[in-house]
Amino acid sequence: MATSRSPDTLALVVDSNVTSRGLLSAQLRDYGVTKVVQCSRIQDARSRLEHTVFDYVLCDQYFPDSQSSGQTLLDDLRRAQLLPFSTVFFMVTTEATYAAVAEAAESALDGYLLKPFTPLTLFERLSAARQRKTHLRPIFDAIEQGDFEAAAKLCIAQFTGRKPYWLYAARIGSELLLRLGRHEEARLLFEAILKARAIPWAKLGVARTQIEAGHPTRAVATLMGLIGEDPGYADAYDVLGRAQVEMGHFAEAIETYRTASELTPDSVVRLQKLGMMCYYMGERATAVQVLSRAVVLGIDSKLFDYQSLVLLAFAHFDEKDGKGIDRCIADFGRVLDKHGNSQRIQRFAQVVGTLQAIHQNQVARAVQLVRSMAPEIRHSAFDLEAACNLGSLLSVLANTSIDLQEGHEWIEAIGMRYSSTRGLCELLASACRSCEAYADKIRDCLQRVNRMAEEAMAQHLAGAPAQALDSLLQSTRKHLNTKLIDLAQQLLLRHQTHLPDAPALQEQIDDLRTQCGSAPARALLGQDSERQPGGVALRATANASAA
Repeated sequence: MATSRSPDTLALVVDSNVTSRGLLSAQLRDYGVTKVVQCSRIQDARSRLEHTVFDYVLCDQYFPDSQSSGQTLLDDLRRAQLLPFSTVFFMVTTEATYAAVAEAAESALDGYLLKPFTPLTLFERLSAARQRKTHLRPIFDAIEQGDFEAAAKLCIAQFTGRKPYWLYAARIGSELLLRLGRHEEARLLFEAILKARAIPWAKLGVARTQIEAGHPTRAVATLMGLIGEDPGYADAYDVLGRAQVEMGHFAEAIETYRTASELTPDSVVRLQKLGMMCYYMGERATAVQVLSRAVVLGIDSKLFDYQSLVLLAFAHFDEKDGKGIDRCIADFGRVLDKHGNSQRIQRFAQVVGTLQAIHQNQVARAVQLVRSMAPEIRHSAFDLEAACNLGSLLSVLANTSIDLQEGHEWIEAIGMRYSSTRGLCELLASACRSCEAYADKIRDCLQRVNRMAEEAMAQHLAGAPAQALDSLLQSTRKHLNTKLIDLAQQLLLRHQTHLPDAPALQEQIDDLRTQCGSAPARALLGQDSERQPGGVALRATANASAA
């Protein structure tokens, strides 16, 4: 019963049982698939999917000799945006409970195949999934070209008209609105979906819009209600942890990330979040255990964030494990062979090399390396991640009686640049945990930045917006703090019609923004480039405009 397929149709079968793999492969060939690739392990499948686009993926749900599952694989791939819309992904299982089916819906999975099934059932399910992809192709094409505005309009029209696959289109549309920064419209769409159907991912979407709009406290309340209804919804814990980190509630965040990781033990992304949080909270032994596992599972994966390897080296240092540091050095050697042109990777390798020098009592070399990093503090490319790593290095030096005279000055410069919110401040202070004086100095910087903002607002309220703007611009020029430049921009927009030199002031603000670089408005663990929890991946072409 072969079905006509395009000559280059490609499928992947992931199953630990050789007989099952062979049977599925034969059925796919009968369906018309021209090439079938087989994998017996999740890790092998992950590698295949990172480098090849498949038309169909059939993955077994359970792998008896591993903690991995098909769901873990799917979740990690979605988060790293490695599954294009065109791929049909089916989970194959011997049982499909209500919870499993709900989880499939949450994952935007194309469906479950319940063993045993006939070739006819397989053909019908694959054809139905492909039909949905074909029907929504105008939306997918717009996304692939980076035209998110057009794609969002198509999705909303599909939803409001209750056209075929309207619910799936609504999910994509809400994701597009979030990407476009139209948070209020996204929230209203999520709430409209909830009125139509009580779907957990829509409630999670509401929480995400609350975070993006700067209301993490409201998001926590929404998420706690969602988790109360569905304690096994791992994505909800991801978003809750993010909100707690932004609020500076690290003790709560670590427990949240711990729960998420327990729900999906082999999720590389969640292991990294938990390991990073453990490091910053001083749970060094746990950080070593968790981050080491993340390295084993994912260092060669696109899901891996090399900041995890840096923090693992710091944790090894605290545990006085020289061999552990040496392994991290060796790992970075291999990483540099692949990504030698990456300034970020080079900086990471330099940080770990400095740690090794300190551990080996090569004081002069360690001091020289740190001093070579310090001038970068005012560079636009010196981001929060680099600030945390340099702060950690300076704290380690101070804790080992190598208290550089310039150390306090450098810590103050880092603190004044990045202490814009409580979350950012606490992340920096936690990075400096090895030296209490440095951690206290970071926290004092947040109070100083807040006083500068308050004094400027007082000038504004007293009827002197020009003086307020001048104060903010001078402070930003000195400290490169984005909170101050954002406030200056708000004041200029409010009073530009009454300020004769408004164009010149705008030029100064634009110039200072360039000097400040892409500083985050909120505290983040590592680089959050993956799909946001609860959302679907939006894959645009390399030449598409970023939205």
